[in-house]
Order: sequence, then C-alpha cells, then structure tokens
Amino acid sequence: MTMTSPTADAVPLSEASLRAAAQAYELDRQHVFHAWAAQDLITPMTITAAQGSYVWDGGGNRLLDFSSQLVNTNIGHQHPHVVQAIQDQAAKLCTIAPEYVNDARSEAARLIAEVTPGDLNKIFFTNGGADAVEHAVRMARLHTGRYKVLSAFRSYHGGTHLAVNLTGDPRRWPNDHGDSGAVHFFAPFLYRTAFHAGTEREESDRALEHLEQLIAFEGPDNIAAIILEAIPGTAGIMIPPPGYLAGVRELATRHGIVFIADEVMSGFGRSGKWFAVEHSNVVPDLLTFAKGVNSGYVPLGGVAISPEISATFSKRIYPGGLTYSGHPLATAAAVATINTMRDEKMVENAAGIGESVIGPALGRFADRHISVGEVRGTGVFWAVELVRNRLTKEPMAPYGSSSPVMDELVAECKARGLLPFSNVNRIHVVPPCNISEAEAQQGLDILDEVLDIADAHTV
Repeated sequence: MTMTSPTADAVPLSEASLRAAAQAYELDRQHVFHAWAAQDLITPMTITAAQGSYVWDGGGNRLLDFSSQLVNTNIGHQHPHVVQAIQDQAAKLCTIAPEYVNDARSEAARLIAEVTPGDLNKIFFTNGGADAVEHAVRMARLHTGRYKVLSAFRSYHGGTHLAVNLTGDPRRWPNDHGDSGAVHFFAPFLYRTAFHAGTEREESDRALEHLEQLIAFEGPDNIAAIILEAIPGTAGIMIPPPGYLAGVRELATRHGIVFIADEVMSGFGRSGKWFAVEHSNVVPDLLTFAKGVNSGYVPLGGVAISPEISATFSKRIYPGGLTYSGHPLATAAAVATINTMRDEKMVENAAGIGESVIGPALGRFADRHISVGEVRGTGVFWAVELVRNRLTKEPMAPYGSSSPVMDELVAECKARGLLPFSNVNRIHVVPPCNISEAEAQQGLDILDEVLDIADAHTV
C-alpha cells in the first residue's frame, strides 16, 4: 500500500517508510533528549517527508505547515534550488576552517550585506541565532568598554547563557542569577499596556520615556547596548508603534549605546520586507540574523556590523570565533536562498499575502470569534491572541505556560491537517514566504473552524 497526497507534489509514503517512522519514534524516545520539555511527558510528532508548504507525519498524514517549523523555513521545504546548491557544494568542498577564504562564504557575505539596511557591510558568521546574539553583545561591550545590556520583557534572544538571560520571558528564569549584566524594560504593547496608554502614540511616547528613565537610573556610561527584536517573535508578534524604534535609535545614539536589532526570526522576508527594521526606516549598529538566511536547511547565523564597530577591530584582535563559522554547506545554502527569494519575489509575495489574505481573514476572525482578543502582524508574521474573556483580557493560558484548552486547539488543528505554531495563549500564523493564496486560505479556513471550539471556552 502507498499513501499519497492529493496534490501534484505528492510524496509517497510506503509501508516500509511507515515502519521506519515507527522505529525512528521508538529510538527517539529511548535516546533523544528534547529541548524545552519534560522528557516523560511528551509525544513528539514524527516527520517523514516535507515539500513546499507541507509536511507528512509518521502516519502518512499531510499537514499544511503554518509554523514554518520554528519560523525559519521561509522558502518552504526542499526547495530544489537550495537542495541542489547544497549537493553541489558537498561535491566541491564540504568543510574548511574559518580562517581560510572560500567562495561560498564570500558570496554569502556579499549578498547579506546587499540586503541588510544601511551600511552594515561586514558579516560575522555563527552557527545560529543565539550565538549571533552572544557575539553581537561581545562586540558591543568591547567597542564601548561598558558592560550592561538593556533588553525588553516579552522577548526571546536564544538559549545560550547570555542570550537566555537577555530573554524577557519565563524561559529565562531557571538560568537567571542576576549576574549577566542584563537589565530589562517594558517595550510597547498597547493591548496589554504597562503605561495605561489609550493610543499607539501614547504607548510609544510613554515606552520611550520609560526607557529614557531607565538609562538615566542605570547610568548611560555603564550601558554597552540596547537589544530589541525588530518585531518580537515567540513573545507575541507585537508590531512596534510608529516612532518607537526611531526613538530607541535616537536614545542609543545620544548616549553612545550600541543598538542591536535582533532579526533572527523577523528577517529575510518574514515581515514582508527583507528586514523588519525597514518598516521603521531605522539602521541599527549591529543586526543579528539566522533562521531565514537559508531557511534552516543547514545551520547558519551571523552578525551584520556597522563600519564604526568594524573599525574597532581593524588593528585590535576580535576575541571570538567558531569552528563552523561560515561553513561552506551553510553559506552555499544562503547564497541559493537569497538568490531564489529575489528571483521568485518571495519577499513581495509575503507582503502581498499578508495584506490581501492573512490580514483581512484574521480581521474577520476577530469580529466573529469571541475568543479572539487581538490579531496583529505583517507579511507572513501574525499572532492570534486568545482570551477567555474579552473584557478582562484573561488569557486562554497563563503567562509562560500552556493550558488544556490550548493543547486541545493545537490537537484540533493537526487533526484537520494544519500544523500550527502556538505559544502560551496564542496561535501564530507564520507560513513560508512563498505560500500560495490558495494554501494560505486553506490554513485560515481550518483555523476558523478551530476558533469555533475556542469560543466555547470563553466566559
């Protein structure tokens, strides 16, 4: 027996592959230690195949990937141009130490510098987003001679020691001993305002005043950097109100503080522009990236560096590096990804899908479903915030956790053929940048059905 998808891109799953999937699951449960999980309490999904906007599970069921995995498969799964580039590079040069020049890394750096905003023309390659953040902060500290770093509550910057301490959600708590130099502040989030604001303008102004006061009380001469996700990702996709990022840029410049834009999740087309800071016409001093740079096909991250900070290390050794910095397979994948995104106009597609399909549909959901407290987003980067009560804004799950209701909603999405991204009380709509209108509508129709179930849990 062979199980297939009804689409032209069907990936057949034979009886042998189904048995292999079952064996893989058993071995996983015996030997694999999973991140962010209590090991005995999880039943991880087996993925046997993926193509375009779809994945197939261990039972041969096809699911529309509205998660882009960890919001990183921006060009979808198994794009033939990128797969071919990896194969070609493997045949040519699989690996080489980072002190040696190789053409894949050189071309990837050139292309990344070409699409980053302003004059961020030097690229330091890392293995992923967390170590990109670690190195950006190290550069800022060495450049300024200062130590403290300001970061926002409701943020995520990675799982390594410093990055998780900069993180502003509960994933930080078990690792935070108050000795990392991280100082947290409230960024704007009008729906759950910390500033008793009634408009976006008030929220932006008051958030900037709060940050300015924090800088004064912490001592500007002690602060190396301010790091912000250009659009916070797993924390809730809160779009910065007009003027906020520009205001942060001005505060940083005034006090000689390095402004780091974390674009690990929001970059490379996700927001409908190459980088989310472009929505605010802001150029940071350092910009961290990963995920979408090559759609996660081979691990890669990095820091885009301004001329001023780069000049700090012109005659002074930069004390940092990684064995796999600028790995040829990863950078070859990045070259193919960026060129393919340009050739196939994926960034424009993300913007158009967000404006004409996802945004309007989620707006209708907010009108129709009493469980929807707010929808927000841009491009293919959206969050649906679910509440038990619209008046009190009581979330469908407590902050930093999940709930039986959210678990039920995720299960119902999967049962209907949709693989969602969920966090706390939100379902995020984050499909690939090259998703078609028909696929986007298919996923939204399923989400619409599931929100009927969410409505039944409101009070």
